[in-house]
Amino acid sequence: MRAFASNWTRPYAMQHPGRPYDVADFELLTTILSALTWQQKNGSIRMITDRVGARYYRSLGLETVWDGGISCELDEVPYTVDPSTFWAAGKLYALAQVSAPCAMIDTDFIVWSDLHDRLTDSALAVIHREELAPDIYPDPSAFSLSPRYSFPTGWDWTAPACNTAFTWFGSDALRQSYLSEAFDFIHATRGRDGLIYMVFAEQRLLAMCAGEHGVPIDALSSPEHLFHPAQTEFTHIWGFKQAMAQHPELREAFCRRCAAHIARDFPTYHSICANIPSLRKYF
Repeated sequence: MRAFASNWTRPYAMQHPGRPYDVADFELLTTILSALTWQQKNGSIRMITDRVGARYYRSLGLETVWDGGISCELDEVPYTVDPSTFWAAGKLYALAQVSAPCAMIDTDFIVWSDLHDRLTDSALAVIHREELAPDIYPDPSAFSLSPRYSFPTGWDWTAPACNTAFTWFGSDALRQSYLSEAFDFIHATRGRDGLIYMVFAEQRLLAMCAGEHGVPIDALSSPEHLFHPAQTEFTHIWGFKQAMAQHPELREAFCRRCAAHIARDFPTYHSICANIPSLRKYF
């Protein structure tokens, strides 16, 4: 099964003007494990990024982590897309480069299990659904949009959103329709809220688009199961990043667990990671 990860560095450049691009140690380790474990269990994976991202990974000796290679299509993301509002827009523009069937995997998400049987017949699968908390997924009246734009009349605004940290597109027609609607919304946006606009374009819109096309949504997990200590299928560190950034002991323990996985399951990468300054102490 084909998959891709993505990294659009323009949001980093906006947040850290003049600073060389860099990735925190715990995020770099999950990026490496995400790609390697997908290949081990499920299939091929590529990295779709921009020239800054590609140069960064290659400078660390990580170009072979993605057997499908590293490419720079995200240099072409229009400069009309505001990186502070649509900070995850890169993954949508990356999805535009890969036809279905394909998996879209965030770099902070690791799949530890074989998903072939669960995805083969699925038109759309996401890691889990999300309830419509009004501060995150508000009513349509909350959005400031171009007067030329209107929401499709066939959308069900009660449908729970789709968490897209892991997403499987089995239907290319749905992939294309989702991207068309998402890009229309992005370019119609006049507001500058870095939460509600991005999660709408990425997560809520997908659920409504699937519903409009009669495509069932398979949820591979639930928030309760995904973050239960006993489950061993997936790792998603999204909610753990701030804790690791603020607590060095949690950060070091997590990084050492990741390093142990790499050393045990992917020994070829032990020496590569040991040569990366930010990772050296864990190897």
